[in-house]
Amino acid sequence: MREVLQSATDMRSRVTGWMGKRLLAHLSRTGFDLESSWFVPSRVLAPLRRNGLNPVPELARMQAQGPITRLPLPVTVWLVTGYEASKQVLVDSDSFSNDFGNLKELGLFADEAPGGLGFSDPPEHTRLRKVLTPEFTMRRLSRLVPRIEAIVNDQLDLMSMKDGPVDLVEDFAMPVPALTICELLGVPASEREEFQRRSVARFDLGGAATASLSAVSESVVYFRELVRAQRLAPTDGLLGELVRKHGDELADDELAGLADGLLTGGFETTASMISLGTLAMLRSPELFDRVRGDEEAVGGVVDELLRHQSVVQVAFLRIARKDVEVAGTRIRAGDIVACSLSQANRDPSVYAQPDEILPERAAGQHLAFGYGAHRCIGAELAKMELRIAYPALARRFPEMRLAVDPGALSFRKLSIVYGLHSLPIHLGSDTSPAQLDL
Repeated sequence: MREVLQSATDMRSRVTGWMGKRLLAHLSRTGFDLESSWFVPSRVLAPLRRNGLNPVPELARMQAQGPITRLPLPVTVWLVTGYEASKQVLVDSDSFSNDFGNLKELGLFADEAPGGLGFSDPPEHTRLRKVLTPEFTMRRLSRLVPRIEAIVNDQLDLMSMKDGPVDLVEDFAMPVPALTICELLGVPASEREEFQRRSVARFDLGGAATASLSAVSESVVYFRELVRAQRLAPTDGLLGELVRKHGDELADDELAGLADGLLTGGFETTASMISLGTLAMLRSPELFDRVRGDEEAVGGVVDELLRHQSVVQVAFLRIARKDVEVAGTRIRAGDIVACSLSQANRDPSVYAQPDEILPERAAGQHLAFGYGAHRCIGAELAKMELRIAYPALARRFPEMRLAVDPGALSFRKLSIVYGLHSLPIHLGSDTSPAQLDL
């Protein structure tokens, strides 16, 4: 009798899983609005939402019940909110796969694979990361410092010439990392505006759920064309350098995927951190005082803002390769695992007063850049940009103030990478400070 019941349970599980995969496959092809979809439970969407500068309370409630929670979906999806449990999943490439092909098999996406490091497993991931790592040492990146400083100062100059409020997102936060990544990759100056346009929509899931993946596919096609041009006439940028050093061993698709991965990690995320970090400092002016007047304090402020904001809200989905235990919970082979980086970085068992920005915390412990073999290879470049941008902004405009009521600010409602749609600010002292309660 027990065997019969177990067989029936297994059959029901297989049928439910099959139906769930077919539903996801259909929605992947047709598209749907996640924000208004009545059939998606709120706790499923909670990792993609925010309450101003903070994760939604539902994530904290789940975390309080345990570091890992099964989400109410027709396929088995686990959400990890605990810091240590997230580290365990992120570091364990033997038990968990990042390969994009797994998501296609599940029917989640039908578009072209993004390529790059984020959606690959060892040994492929190891081979590709070995190619990129020498280009992201501090010694190699330091050559970009004068150019980043010039980009930042140019944008500040342009802002200072505008009448009335400026939009910090459009006028500063977006151009600085966009121009930096163009400089890094060797994107021709004539194509940089188009490059930025292609990059903006890829992480916002507020509309059709497949729109961001279409943007990724469009981006990969663009980079493939850029790689072909670099093979004919390599420039001094990273793509040209990779063509010269590894052109015979890397196919066009691999080079395009690497470039797209660098865009993924180096543009939208840094842009969001510049704007959200600025907003956080407007909320706590003593932070602006620190980055303005104490060069040694800048690194600590940047690291703490990275932890506090965790703009990459959810790590790339993992698929369990085999049965494995995480924080006392049995994960079965084939299960989907998502790590909430924003909530893991607010884990009260690791961080005292996790919702407060305390620059004196020990640096480098947060998971804002991921963890393990898939930790963002451009982490040091991003921190370099932030360490240049924040102090320059604070010194140039020491009396800048929010130009709208805090309640009028528009944040992304549903996104993998969180951010502001706009951040209107007054640069001078002719307006009274807005009281921020975010």
